[in-house]
Amino acid sequence: MRFEKYVAYVSSYTKRNKMGITIFDVDIEKGTFIYRNSIEISNSSYLTSSHNDQFLYSITDMGVKSYEIGANGDLDEINFTSVNGMRGCYLSTDYTDRYLFVAGYHDGKITVLRVGEDGAVGEITDEIYVQGMGEVSDRSYVPHVSCVKMSRDNKFLLASDTGMDHVNVYALNYETGKLKPVDIIRSDQNSGPRHMIFSVDNKYVYVLNEMQNSVDVFTYTALDSGYPEFEKIQTIQTVDNYHASMSVSRALKFSEDRNYIVTSSAGDNSVEIFKRDEETGLLTKILWLPISGSYPKDAALFPDKKHLVSLNHESSTLTFFNVDLEKGLLSMCAKEVKIDYPNCVIFHGIK
Repeated sequence: MRFEKYVAYVSSYTKRNKMGITIFDVDIEKGTFIYRNSIEISNSSYLTSSHNDQFLYSITDMGVKSYEIGANGDLDEINFTSVNGMRGCYLSTDYTDRYLFVAGYHDGKITVLRVGEDGAVGEITDEIYVQGMGEVSDRSYVPHVSCVKMSRDNKFLLASDTGMDHVNVYALNYETGKLKPVDIIRSDQNSGPRHMIFSVDNKYVYVLNEMQNSVDVFTYTALDSGYPEFEKIQTIQTVDNYHASMSVSRALKFSEDRNYIVTSSAGDNSVEIFKRDEETGLLTKILWLPISGSYPKDAALFPDKKHLVSLNHESSTLTFFNVDLEKGLLSMCAKEVKIDYPNCVIFHGIK
């Protein structure tokens, strides 16, 4: 645990009120959140923070908003910028915080925006509408870009396409902000790749498959030719064989020390925790248990790895649990917190 104090930012849809971001003080000892403040923003479907921990970015209707993170964790709005399209579902920055990438689920669009040193989001530098047709007509067989994530060496942007069952890979020109397609990571048919995370050493990438309820593990190498190379080394199921029907995987989060991965499954209404082997990159499932809520859209271990929060979108609750990673146990530790349609949580350390 890097800090003694933390705040948590929770994004949510604004069907019943205007407050789309809620700031909580984190009670590390008791494993719960204490309400501090709310920020007015429409339909904050996802949040990300800059890698220098100075700024927070949020999806909102028709664009993105940027905020300066104060010394105590409060947020001051910097600006709003349009993405020239429908509301996005995911956003992230490169590792120098010079560009912001937005994934468009509804319009199958990748948007690249320039970011200033003051955290303000500037002009659009590139827009890509993904083309193609998938295999499953009863799901949604058109492109759905659900995640955009830069490799940790800042060479390639990965964009998962849930509709097409693959991950598009692009090289980023840091001068122009333009993307060039260089590779495609093929997923299993009907798997629905949703979210991705890279290991800190940049050797492995983990892809959560929404429809297949699984995590694919790939090795990653940046070749001297200027192209990437990915090789699948593992597929591991999130839910067990007797899971609820129509279950879909939603969350994919590292623990703060990057030794564990948390996933969540809607329909099954469960969370899963995997231990990551640092040398091989392979995963071992150590926990799979219910979360006392409906449709866990996100879930995360507390920085102390002794507690967990589940964001239950359909029941509009946050539920909190003690976690024993050695024994693989999960037990509720605090009263649930009511919040309308929660989507995403980020922990931020206070120096």
